[in-house]
Amino acid sequence: MITLRQLYRYPVKGLSAEPLARVELRAGEGMPLDRLYALTNGSWDFDAGSYQPRPKTDFIALMDHPALAALTTHLDDDARRLTMRTPDGRSLQVDLDDSAACARFADFVARHLGARFEGPPTLVAGEGFRFTDVSVLSHGMMNAVSLINLATVRRIGEEWGVDIDPMRFRANLYIDGAEPWAEAGWLDRELTIGSVRLKAVMRTPRCAATGVNPLTAVRDMTIPATMMERYGHRDLGIYLEVLAGGTIGPGAEVEVL
Repeated sequence: MITLRQLYRYPVKGLSAEPLARVELRAGEGMPLDRLYALTNGSWDFDAGSYQPRPKTDFIALMDHPALAALTTHLDDDARRLTMRTPDGRSLQVDLDDSAACARFADFVARHLGARFEGPPTLVAGEGFRFTDVSVLSHGMMNAVSLINLATVRRIGEEWGVDIDPMRFRANLYIDGAEPWAEAGWLDRELTIGSVRLKAVMRTPRCAATGVNPLTAVRDMTIPATMMERYGHRDLGIYLEVLAGGTIGPGAEVEVL
């Protein structure tokens, strides 16, 4: 039997995952509060009213800044407060309705990274949109939910002789019980997770962010290049469109229709 093992949201693009005990998914919408916020890289000005999806290279992201993985964030969506913790125990609380506090947060992250930016990074919020990597493809893809098959991650780890942390792939849904690479064959098929019905719409091409160890914040692998060398592609995981909503949590049964 295939089951949902874990589910996560990533409130701030490029920053830490938040495990969820349950989530309500709605048709045509993505994971609630997932990639709702992002940090611009200081090279452009954000305007929520005229914003059009931009590539991940216009934001502060793991593919360019491995040190992001050392920061732990938690979003209290009821209080609209973001809490960030550093490896040395410092914490910073941000009132998301306070522009000055948001500016201090962006400055703190920039100083933590020790990188040079064209201008000051800015913490920005999506209003009716989210900052997913595939948002540039279409509105539907912006709201897709990402899935990783844990058996595939174990298989490539066995073949490469390394332990691969599945959290490198920053997915919303992690399933187990399927055959390795089975998800790659689900494209255009429907599946159910508990009472939720979804459709596999795209395989997930992996980028350099997967090379960053989520525990050490060190780039210690070259996953996309190694996949191209061994398999002739760099796809691992799939994106899903939510067709019919419902509430799911770990242990929900997954059925491919």
